[in-house]
Amino acid sequence: MAKGGICLPRVHLFALGGTIASVPLSAGGVAPSLTAEEIVRAAGVDEAIDVSASNFRQMPSGDLTTDDMLMLAEAIEDKARSGIDGVVVTQGTDTIEETSFALDLLVQSDIPVVVTGAMRHPKLSGSDGPANVSAAVAVAASAIARGLGTLVVFNDEIHAARFVQKRHTQSPSAFISPTGPIGWVAERKPYILVRLKRVPELPRPIDTNPGNLSALYKVVMGDDGRMLEKLPCLGYKGLVLEALGGGHVPAKMVPIVAELAGQMPVVLSSRTRNGRVLRETYGFSGSEMDLFARGVIDGSWLDGVKLRMLLELLLRAGVGRGGVQEYIHTFDANNL
Repeated sequence: MAKGGICLPRVHLFALGGTIASVPLSAGGVAPSLTAEEIVRAAGVDEAIDVSASNFRQMPSGDLTTDDMLMLAEAIEDKARSGIDGVVVTQGTDTIEETSFALDLLVQSDIPVVVTGAMRHPKLSGSDGPANVSAAVAVAASAIARGLGTLVVFNDEIHAARFVQKRHTQSPSAFISPTGPIGWVAERKPYILVRLKRVPELPRPIDTNPGNLSALYKVVMGDDGRMLEKLPCLGYKGLVLEALGGGHVPAKMVPIVAELAGQMPVVLSSRTRNGRVLRETYGFSGSEMDLFARGVIDGSWLDGVKLRMLLELLLRAGVGRGGVQEYIHTFDANNL
């Protein structure tokens, strides 16, 4: 849109619900009900940016599905084809780690896609939603954010979707990246200090509404893994193991894990959520070397939540075990 003869950058906001859209219920607690337009008005975004808004979903983020992300990615691509300069997505914070990474994998346009939300709902003092939206819009409108894939903006920090993690239940600074933010927002202006390669193009999913095909399992001390025996008959086609330490499971789990690895892609990650799984350090039963020898896939440095989303999308696209390993390999440190 032109204002005073100047063409303003155009940003579209998709609202999905969550804490940022929540208001008190008569029965107690809060639930999402604010519209996308109300969220934009509350944010007081920079008048030098033309912001439009639409309601895409209105729900807690735990109720969002992979199908919702597929549809949202297509809606974002439609906006990109219409000439929009950037997109902001507001939603609940509980699943931003997953949804932002899904959009990073699915959206092929170079326009900035920025996900944000709030840790404090609008009726709490110090509500962070308006400031987060204002900062997210500034990033989405900026040419320096083009080509970086999906970003997450909270507390004036800019995080890459592939790294970001929610690490606190209620703090406004709940979102961190083990590698640190790639930039900041100051005085409504974004600063990008680290530029990343885009993630490689993902094969388009061919299965629609199949239910969850991939499972995530956290390994604990003394685990016998007997719950895993039920996965195939429950319809799961892949598994991500959040293993101990550098990528280890108790020895009593090994037969079950090996059997599953012969039936489906089983991907190894660490429950520490920081650092890559080891490759060739330990050789005991249940160690990373033992599991790889039995067909388990190296999950590199991606954490379990990200790997499960990636595996889900690859399985929906009909990618087999070899293709899963090949795609994950592109996330190794030397291929960023």
